[in-house]
Amino acid sequence: MHSPCFKQAEQVCFHGCFSNPLLSVPEFTTTTSTSACRKNFTNTTTTSFFPNTSFTDHESLPSFKESLTTFTQTYPKYSDTARVDRIRGQEYHHLHLSNRICLDYIGIGLFSHLQLQTHHSSAPSSSNIPSDYPFFNTIYRSVNLKSQLLHGGEGSEFEACIRKRIMEFMNLSGDDYSMVFTPNKSSAFKIVSEAYPFETSQKLLTVYDYKSEAVDAMITASEKRGAKVMSAEFKWPRMRIHSVRLRKMIERKRKKKKARGLFVFPLQSRTTGASYSYQWMLKAHENGWHVLLDACALGPKDMDSFGLSLIRPDFLICSFYKVFGENPSGFGCLFFKKSVISILEDSCVGIATLVPAKNSLFQSDEEHSSSTEFELVQSPDASNQINKGVQMEYRGLDHVDSLGLVQISTRTRCLINWLINALTKLEHPNTETKTPLVQIYGPRIRFDRGPALAFNVYDWKGERVEPALVQKLADRNNISLSQGSLHKIWFDDKYAEEKDRALAVDGSKKAKSVHEIAVVTAAVNFLANFEDVYRLWAFVARFLDADYVEKERWRYTALNQKTIEV
Repeated sequence: MHSPCFKQAEQVCFHGCFSNPLLSVPEFTTTTSTSACRKNFTNTTTTSFFPNTSFTDHESLPSFKESLTTFTQTYPKYSDTARVDRIRGQEYHHLHLSNRICLDYIGIGLFSHLQLQTHHSSAPSSSNIPSDYPFFNTIYRSVNLKSQLLHGGEGSEFEACIRKRIMEFMNLSGDDYSMVFTPNKSSAFKIVSEAYPFETSQKLLTVYDYKSEAVDAMITASEKRGAKVMSAEFKWPRMRIHSVRLRKMIERKRKKKKARGLFVFPLQSRTTGASYSYQWMLKAHENGWHVLLDACALGPKDMDSFGLSLIRPDFLICSFYKVFGENPSGFGCLFFKKSVISILEDSCVGIATLVPAKNSLFQSDEEHSSSTEFELVQSPDASNQINKGVQMEYRGLDHVDSLGLVQISTRTRCLINWLINALTKLEHPNTETKTPLVQIYGPRIRFDRGPALAFNVYDWKGERVEPALVQKLADRNNISLSQGSLHKIWFDDKYAEEKDRALAVDGSKKAKSVHEIAVVTAAVNFLANFEDVYRLWAFVARFLDADYVEKERWRYTALNQKTIEV
């Protein structure tokens, strides 16, 4: 049984593009034709780029121009995404001017940089208006969540307009779901944990291969309310779900009418890029669980292929930031299926209310505070200073909508798989064992992987370069990366030696016992281009020089800058 979009995705695959990874993953059976398409993509990537070649010197890498030519020849459908490059050049030209590569974002931007810049340049010049004159303000208030959902209504016309656009983008119907704005993702998770009836549905089951502040906050709050917390485990080294153990936790031991608890599930890992089948949610529903879908790691337009007609999660969380490459702050969105509101317990929680910005055409005098930004455009038929007929322009979302699922998934899939293949070709020189420079965690070259990548850099002695140091050096090369921590790792006995090496951190026995691995993370946004991933590859290759870190310490000390701590 597949979602209505499955047939469309297969047709896309047949025409030389690529289907959505959310529709089929290794844990469940897929059609032969779709499997053949994915296998062909993997084989093409593996054999077309640097076949039987390894690089032991960063100066021996092929040039950008040569690499780009091979890339576009191998992935001819990538050329169909040229409109993304035009949008990037016209609406996000700050990325070119700053020469900075933003690989630390996962999520969806609301506005374009040009939109923000245009608004600032046309803002009133009054001295009492700050230079960061916002599009809208956020007011935080405490409410009874259940009463808010049942009787709070849509709020002002201004906020209702924003809510409608977000729900359209997420492919959710107001007939089925109610929504509240939250200050951020973490607060959304905490709100659910404070309202969910753990006294009668006592279990909380999470599926995350990385440590998440938001999930940790939910677990802490849930345990205080009597929840029994369980977590899925992930098999080393590809970080695939340990299916046997997860099934045992999901399935009923004995038949009961009451709900078993809350199943918290992301369709993709925002750290390793692993994709998980939505059928885990089907199984959870069949066994009496309420399901919370974490959609924060989904790419733009991925919700268009999500089978909402088959799987209607009881709760859904997503988040939006302001402008890609400019300001990552934003807000969270928490959706409740209307049929489950009645089971919620009364709880006083903090939510966000969006109001027109100070000094804007549509704001009343009492609506003052600042945070997130929207642009206001007065409707041509608006007859006065009253909040009627307000139109909101979300150029970031509009660009995503105009590109569609196929172009976006094609672009990110080609870029992330090329990067993985290129990184695996880096080997330390003069070593009999051909020691790889980079260790990648999670899926390697895969048709159905997500756009996130977790990795570590190792020196010629096999010792890990601290992720914090890699991130600092990347930043000094105008490349923004993130750090993360993998956890819930399950090692088979045959990986005993790899386990000791992977978990060893300064000889700490504690680190080995908790099975956590600190990693560097990179995320390929739909606005990324080939130059971005090539420059990351070239930067990582510099660690092939055994003295690279020492040289960088000397260089920045000589320039009277702070010495990098190793």
